[in-house]
Amino acid sequence: MIPFNKPYLTGKETKYIEEAVASGKISGNGIFTQKCQAFFEEKYGFRKALLTTSCTDALEMCALLANINPGDEVIVPDYTFVSSALAFVRQGANIVFADSYDNNPNIDANKIEELITEKTKAIVVVHYAGIACDMEKILSIVNKHNLILIEDAAQAIDSFYTFKDGTQKALGSIGHLGAFSFHETKNIISGEGGMLTINDEKFINRAEIIWEKGTNRSMFFRGEINKYGWVDTGSSFLPSEIISAFLWAQLENLNDIQQKRLEIWDRYYNGLKNNSKISLPIIPEYATNNAHMFYIICENLDDRTALIKKLKDNGILAVFHYLSLHKSEYYNQKHDKRELPNSDHFEENLLRLPLFYELSENEQQRVIDLINEF
Repeated sequence: MIPFNKPYLTGKETKYIEEAVASGKISGNGIFTQKCQAFFEEKYGFRKALLTTSCTDALEMCALLANINPGDEVIVPDYTFVSSALAFVRQGANIVFADSYDNNPNIDANKIEELITEKTKAIVVVHYAGIACDMEKILSIVNKHNLILIEDAAQAIDSFYTFKDGTQKALGSIGHLGAFSFHETKNIISGEGGMLTINDEKFINRAEIIWEKGTNRSMFFRGEINKYGWVDTGSSFLPSEIISAFLWAQLENLNDIQQKRLEIWDRYYNGLKNNSKISLPIIPEYATNNAHMFYIICENLDDRTALIKKLKDNGILAVFHYLSLHKSEYYNQKHDKRELPNSDHFEENLLRLPLFYELSENEQQRVIDLINEF
């Protein structure tokens, strides 16, 4: 059986976990947490990075930092995981879903401004498959309407956006706030885990307080105050030091992991590019490719269903992805039905292929050959 995903271990995860345990500090914000956060800030230019227990938690911190209140509107892509919307729903926001491009699952930047009203507070963009949204165009809309921009960069570690003047910035460093995932299906993993990135100075102090259960505990540990207490809202967003130790072993091997994933992605692309019955991912000129995912777009739902079965019958697990959120049972209970055809198109036709570090060339060629044969 060729699985859809197989978590890759570098070999040092348990060694660093043992070191964390031996340090006597395993509740979080110890040496491995600080090493990971410093790594991200130095390598990718995030103003501040805070590890979290999940990307969902990082998004919930974004909602708190953005002061989302009942009745506020937040624009969110329709083709995304529920967490992209749920974090803001929990604060009482009304979610306004935006459609994808017709040839790209990312939010259509040309359709955002028409959704903005006097109640709009924030825009959430999702860099699907680690491929950047059109951030320059979206930033101009955000600045024009004085909104908060949140990057759901769950899939976008080590991916970049190039501005028209040639400046290149890491995804998650462009919006006011960003959220990453280190779930076992991502490029860099810790089983469960995530990260909040703060790129606007005004959010940093409050982010640390929210991160530490609404207390100014971080300031106390830095010696900035002589005692700490409850000063704001918050929750237990800080991950265990064991999670951070696992993540550090992955970060030490980031370049190797990324190189291998890109080789796999390229083999898929070259092996399938002449197949006229499917469409392949599009990488816009402004985006880089972090090889988070390789997907194909089938001609129709019946073809995709039959192809999934053919691959499964041959011991290969390929899976579809998101269901359009605007059609979900929860959303339809509270809102009128809307037509978002491009999101629905990807819901019905997008198929993700196996992509993981230990996928061999022979195994991958089997996948390619079966798809072309089909």
